[in-house]
Amino acid sequence: MSNTHRARLERRIAGSTNRWRFPKQPFTGDLLSLSQMFKALSIDFEEALRNPDRLYISQIQKFFCENFKNKDIQSAEADVILECLGFKWELHQPQLFQSETLAKLYLKALMQGTTYPLRELEELLRAQSPKKTKEKSPAKRMIISLKINDPLVTKVAFATALKNLYVSEVEINLEDVLGVLASAHILQFSGLFQRCVDVMITRLMPSTIKNFYEAGCKYKEEQLTTACEKWLEMNLVPLVGMQIHLRKIPQDLLHKVLKSPSFPENCCFLDRDIGQSLRPLFLCLRLHGITKGKDLEVLRYINFFPESWLNRVTANHYHAENTTYSKMIAVYGFFFKITGLRHDTTSYSFYMQRIKHTDLESPFVVYEHKPVSLRAARLVKYEIRAQALVDGKWQEFRTNQIMQKFGLTKPSCKSHILKIQTVGIPIYVSFAFIFPPS
Repeated sequence: MSNTHRARLERRIAGSTNRWRFPKQPFTGDLLSLSQMFKALSIDFEEALRNPDRLYISQIQKFFCENFKNKDIQSAEADVILECLGFKWELHQPQLFQSETLAKLYLKALMQGTTYPLRELEELLRAQSPKKTKEKSPAKRMIISLKINDPLVTKVAFATALKNLYVSEVEINLEDVLGVLASAHILQFSGLFQRCVDVMITRLMPSTIKNFYEAGCKYKEEQLTTACEKWLEMNLVPLVGMQIHLRKIPQDLLHKVLKSPSFPENCCFLDRDIGQSLRPLFLCLRLHGITKGKDLEVLRYINFFPESWLNRVTANHYHAENTTYSKMIAVYGFFFKITGLRHDTTSYSFYMQRIKHTDLESPFVVYEHKPVSLRAARLVKYEIRAQALVDGKWQEFRTNQIMQKFGLTKPSCKSHILKIQTVGIPIYVSFAFIFPPS
């Protein structure tokens, strides 16, 4: 039996009297089956049209969408004019019924414009039948109005939402997604609203988390707000020092994340429940290939590996060769270089030195972002401390609290040197100092 013949034998029940029709033929030209459909749905259509707000619009909306969604628009001439945002938008009835808001406005206008709304609708449906295409009279244009007070809705976003009535896969740009979401909410266009939510969830980042979360709260979209909370739980610690500004995060969202039992606090990713299964895999990773201190700092920022793993890498570097570690700090326009030296397997020394701002590696960056003091000398009170763990006990080393006037030339530019002997690694060193009045 051919596929054509099989398709011809298919039929669909359309009401309590078992009236049937071919599924690929439009339902709208069959007024008896239309009447039976409303009876099957227990809808008094005459009464419903007189009270559109009480109408089970989703049932009629489903009917129109199923029978018109694949139907070509026979004419460029619109049969519905939507007045909104200072524009007149031309729409067609089949596409209009995808929006619950527009469907209600249309049915209300239909009820107000005629004494017999059901007869008017039957004429409309008869005119939509493809068999009548050549002989149908020009459709009567109906004007509906919609007022929008949501500041998120822009003309571009609203146009994109209306375009989705006609084309199901319109691309939604990130910069417009909030406006399109707001437009879909107002239009009660559920399919488009969910598409916007999906786009927003996949594009969560430090620059979007605030607006996306507030939109989820505004439109009571739990899926979106939950996704924002989960994203922030995972990214607050590793990104807060580089990209996220706490003042931009809604206070209630930050409170939820900090109170959440799954918030990592000081726990790295591989120590959390979600990362436990990955530990054996990353134990095989050869971290000894990391040879630069800056790379280790990046790994500490992202908070992925346990601190003990990174300390082991640092310790291996100490054992491998004589090393010098230094870091530049800036306080109130004064620049200091803090330095640690490893002389042999058990001998270390630590000190700090004042540096001229013109001797820095990137002085122009410093000028742009930090103040610079031109004072030739400055009184500083400081103390250097070091700690190392040996056989489960902490060894502590320290200088006294020293008052010194730091100049820009030797020997006054260099602090007292803390020299220690220990077999413990790693060694934790702190430099504490204040500027007394001078």
